[in-house]
Amino acid sequence: MNISDKEFDEIISSALDELPQKFIQGLNNVVITYENEPSQEQRVQLQLRCNQSLFGLYEGIPLTKRPSSDSMLSSNVMRLPDKITIFKNSILRVSRTREDFAKQVKHTLWHEIAHYYGLDHKRIHAIERGEV
Repeated sequence: MNISDKEFDEIISSALDELPQKFIQGLNNVVITYENEPSQEQRVQLQLRCNQSLFGLYEGIPLTKRPSSDSMLSSNVMRLPDKITIFKNSILRVSRTREDFAKQVKHTLWHEIAHYYGLDHKRIHAIERGEV
């Protein structure tokens, strides 16, 4: 299966439209982008072995770890945007159909957005299973 960058961008946009909008509208100073593969630096930082795949990555400071808005630490501080990257080739390798691919992109995007809100993997999986 081959997905062009244009098609990938459209799939990501559709996934954003399908996710609960309260989470999308709450994103502030976040860039959502894509790459074919994680960089060598990202693989080293995450201690990924050569046989491990990475579908997406949130890079930033989760909302739960930020100083409050009235804190001296947060006043007048310029920050680079947080970044969510979706990795096309990693998802392509596990997808049988275009529909599988789009479903995995949406799932990965939700997962990375949840990290922005400060959710850990245990909490994300509990929400996905409807336990919360």
